[in-house]
Amino acid sequence: MNLSNISLRQLRIFLAVAEYHGFSRAGSMIGLTQSAMSHSIGELENELGIRLFDRTTREVVLTQQGAELSLELRRLLSELETTLYNVQNKKEKRSGLVHVATSPTISAGIMPNCIAQLRRIYPQINLVIHDQIQQQTLAMVVNGEVDFGVIVEPLTPFELFTETFWEEPFCLVVPKSHPVSQRDAVKWSDLQNEDLVLLDNGSGSRPLINNALIRNNVTPHVIQELGHVTTIFQILSSGIGVSIIPELALASLENSDLVAIPLWPTETRRLQLARRRQRSLSPSAALVWGFISQLKKLS
Repeated sequence: MNLSNISLRQLRIFLAVAEYHGFSRAGSMIGLTQSAMSHSIGELENELGIRLFDRTTREVVLTQQGAELSLELRRLLSELETTLYNVQNKKEKRSGLVHVATSPTISAGIMPNCIAQLRRIYPQINLVIHDQIQQQTLAMVVNGEVDFGVIVEPLTPFELFTETFWEEPFCLVVPKSHPVSQRDAVKWSDLQNEDLVLLDNGSGSRPLINNALIRNNVTPHVIQELGHVTTIFQILSSGIGVSIIPELALASLENSDLVAIPLWPTETRRLQLARRRQRSLSPSAALVWGFISQLKKLS
């Protein structure tokens, strides 16, 4: 017996004949001719190698083996219909656990508001943030440890699909006592002789800052490289150096002795959603992806 030769249609025809005790009556209920019904049952019997019905001139009656098959099939098909129904409707479910990896400045700048809004709109979705440096974020996405990542535009690994949704400028952060603190803008070239306190090479922003300095003919004098913006701000507040920071990270400057100044010409970084290529997101993860992508701050 080759199960691949038995179709779900044949099994449904069998159950219809068993219920209505005849090919004609069953055929009229499911829209098939009596001969088509009889032919289908004959093929099923041949494939199974058993007789399913005893035929008389007045009715078609299940054999013992046919009755046993009918009872078991009704249970199995009921379970199959329930499973297919659940799968079909799962796409509408707005619940579940979603893991997202992000770098620190993104975690602080975008994700708190996202979590708050998602909890209000979709209270059954639990968004879990994994705050990592860029390289670790990319590794978690590639290895399938999280549903997706929110990253600074990198040289993206081939195995990732990305969607850019945000673009923002880099700014200069200085103490209010610094000579340039009252300016409307500062040229990149003015940083030539400044002591720089920068994000370290684990940050997705650092390569972009390095490239911007090169494009603007600045030979940087980097005195500190740190992993977190809050630590950089503490160093600056002590009167040591200046820093180049993405705009998202500036919210914590309120009520501080630091000031952010636009840099000219404008240099930006782009933020991207990233997931494994050719791998589907769960319904809940897809909803969160769509929610974040709609933030859309693009120049």
